Amino acid sequence: MKFSIYQSSRKGPRAHNQDRLAYAYSRDAVLMVLADGMGGHRHGEVAARMAVKTLTEDFKKRAVDLLPHPGRYLMEQIQIIHQALHQLKHTQHMLEAPCTTIVAAIIQQHRLYIAHVGDSRLYHFRSGRSIYHTEDHSVVQKMFRQGLLHRDEMARHPERHKIYNCLGSSHTPKIELTPPRKLMDGDILLLCSDGLWSGLSEEQMAEMIYQHPVDIAIPKMLETAEEQNGSEGDNASAIGLRLGQAELMLSSHDMAMGAITTILNPVTESAGQAEDVELSEAQIDLAIAEIQAAISKSRG
Repeated sequence: MKFSIYQSSRKGPRAHNQDRLAYAYSRDAVLMVLADGMGGHRHGEVAARMAVKTLTEDFKKRAVDLLPHPGRYLMEQIQIIHQALHQLKHTQHMLEAPCTTIVAAIIQQHRLYIAHVGDSRLYHFRSGRSIYHTEDHSVVQKMFRQGLLHRDEMARHPERHKIYNCLGSSHTPKIELTPPRKLMDGDILLLCSDGLWSGLSEEQMAEMIYQHPVDIAIPKMLETAEEQNGSEGDNASAIGLRLGQAELMLSSHDMAMGAITTILNPVTESAGQAEDVELSEAQIDLAIAEIQAAISKSRG
């Protein structure tokens, strides 16, 4: 598999960046994951970090060969993340579990598997235009489906930022799994938080991501979205991947069998992002290890 990939994140007008993102790849599969910690809940950044770390850590263990059921794998892992957030609530005596959205994708054998909860999106571009994007679990999207709202009213609606489905909530999240999608060389995938897609149209995204290599296009998209959203903007994050021969090309064929490469966006390791977080990185890692051990034991 040959591809080029780039990820980045911007804080925007917010005091802290609660987005977390990462990608990992083996000889046979690529994982991309983006989580947007919910600012209306305590420790949104902790929830997002736990989501990304839990999924990438397990992928490193399980993707040494072909994943037998990538879609099922994503569903199971996202449910584990939800359980881990509630485990964290109990072990740290929180009033409520930390909450986050998530969008995660696996590419394997030129097929794309996507699972998401909330309003972080994945876009699939081909031949210069968007041919698919995930559907938000938001109040305005629900109203649109019910015929209560026109599409052009959604971006201005006062409840446009409200979602009804997330990880860590008191009820079991509805994890939406997209049917597998066939990929072609030249296809471009974009995972992004609402801070990006709320500031750019699909046409603007397609234009930028086709005019430039992904390492230039992603920063340009984030900067433009931040300018467009102004003081009402949010954290903005994105991962862009172009399949096939391209600039910054990576080739998984060159990797040793069983090798896994994981790249966390630098924001996940930035000490300046955690000033208001009571939990240390060690406590988060311990909570992740405990829930993974419990799940492994139950599987055995």
